[in-house]
Amino acid sequence: MVDDYILNLLVIGILLLTVTLGSGWISRLPLSYALIYLIVGIGLGPYGVKLIDLRPEAQFLERLTELVVIVSLFSCGLKMNRPLQFWAWNSTVRLIGFLMPISIFAVAAIAHWFVKLDWGPAILLGAILAPTDPVLASEVQLADIDDRDELRFGLTSEGGLNDALAFPFVYFGIYSLKDSNWSNWFSQWVAVDLIWAIAAGIVMGILVAKAVTWIDRRLQHYRPADQLMEDFIALSTILLTYSLTEVVNGYGFLAVFVAGIVGQRSYHNPEKPLSQLHFTERIEKLMEVATILLLGSLLRLEPMLAYGGYSLLVAGLLIFLIRPVGAWISTIGSPLHPANRWLYGWFGIRGVGSIYYLTYALGKGLKDETAEKIAWITFTTIIISVVLHGITSTPLMNWYDRRIKPKVPDLI
Repeated sequence: MVDDYILNLLVIGILLLTVTLGSGWISRLPLSYALIYLIVGIGLGPYGVKLIDLRPEAQFLERLTELVVIVSLFSCGLKMNRPLQFWAWNSTVRLIGFLMPISIFAVAAIAHWFVKLDWGPAILLGAILAPTDPVLASEVQLADIDDRDELRFGLTSEGGLNDALAFPFVYFGIYSLKDSNWSNWFSQWVAVDLIWAIAAGIVMGILVAKAVTWIDRRLQHYRPADQLMEDFIALSTILLTYSLTEVVNGYGFLAVFVAGIVGQRSYHNPEKPLSQLHFTERIEKLMEVATILLLGSLLRLEPMLAYGGYSLLVAGLLIFLIRPVGAWISTIGSPLHPANRWLYGWFGIRGVGSIYYLTYALGKGLKDETAEKIAWITFTTIIISVVLHGITSTPLMNWYDRRIKPKVPDLI
């Protein structure tokens, strides 16, 4: 008998070869890579050939998704090609400043009134599901550093920022789980988790990226690094930025995104950040395979059916009502084409970031029936999002590129 581990390696090897050699055809189909990985993961799990028969601990999933997200956020930062001025980031400000809070509190209200969660867990669920995913949304993001499209810029920058800026609300929900009397911790939450952590994330992202690029330029002047190893500077920047920011209780996700922006602007040779972007995107794609395969193998029919009514209610309202209406409200008065506003509303892709926040909360006190309810609502919402957005992203973006984009001048 062949060991299951060897069979898993065989299947993953076949999968990687298939999606790589078939990428030219897959990119033309109404399918995302994440949807393919998810289907294969389900097929490898207990409802398929049972090659993957494991239930990883929440901490393992937390660390895996954490690593995937920080690599993806740095990649998003490297793609940011606009001056750091308010007018240039108008769409981003609207999507983060208005749409994200609307999504959080609308989901929380539904969870409280219809799913019968207390306000603390309800806000936690809203914070888990509100961020759009920078990992699974590559089909609708900026294609490269020179891409000036407003729709793609807004979706990329939103994915880069809201995975970080949902964290204060995650903490709010966690604190509420432990102490329902908000007055005991609200002032500390505002001072530490809202003001300090965001400010520290921004400052550390700038300082670490500046320091790394300065050291890199100085040392390369005396003795250039091995060309094969040079792109590891990007990975070291990610790890240094994230870890040092977490040491000072800042938001590492925010810092890594800022570091990508600063790093892209700090090199005189434009080929350097471009090479780092290609390198980080390859790492991101490889880790995406592992994460989504594992997610597919984790799915269990019994709990999904048990919480199916709640899950369909939350996912349906979030995807078809809250996000589209919230995006339309958030972009009132902007010079965006109506198609851009509706596409902002549709492409609220949920994925790896939500898994991270869920597993983080599980490690911080979310447990029992409330944990089961929130977990399976989250998993089901991600599955629905992967399927719906995976099927629609290619045809909708092709339609946008063909019919809308030529008629709308870039805002910058």
